[in-house]
Amino acid sequence: QVQLVESGGGLVQPGGSLRLSCAASGSIFQILTMGWYRQAPGKQRELVASITRGGSTNYADSVKGRFTISRDNAKNTLYLQMNSLKPEDTAVYYCNTAPIGASSWGQGTQVTVSS
Repeated sequence: QVQLVESGGGLVQPGGSLRLSCAASGSIFQILTMGWYRQAPGKQRELVASITRGGSTNYADSVKGRFTISRDNAKNTLYLQMNSLKPEDTAVYYCNTAPIGASSWGQGTQVTVSS
């Protein structure tokens, strides 16, 4: 199990940017494919971006070209740079192993896109 703590969410206007961080415990983080998930009210949790231990990335069509996932294995930290945010990006964002969230879910970080 990897312990996960997300941060960096907030309220932002449409078109704005945010950078999310996920601090993970344990060196096992370095060999895992990790992902960012989000869950909007009344909707199922969805995987929006993932990154392999070697740095290969994959994105959901809804965020492709706007979001960038990255990782710093030396710091056991996962990032999600979100640009050109839209109201439909409003959700609680979580990090976990991908494509299945095999670790315990953290508390997530709320992202609200609104004018």
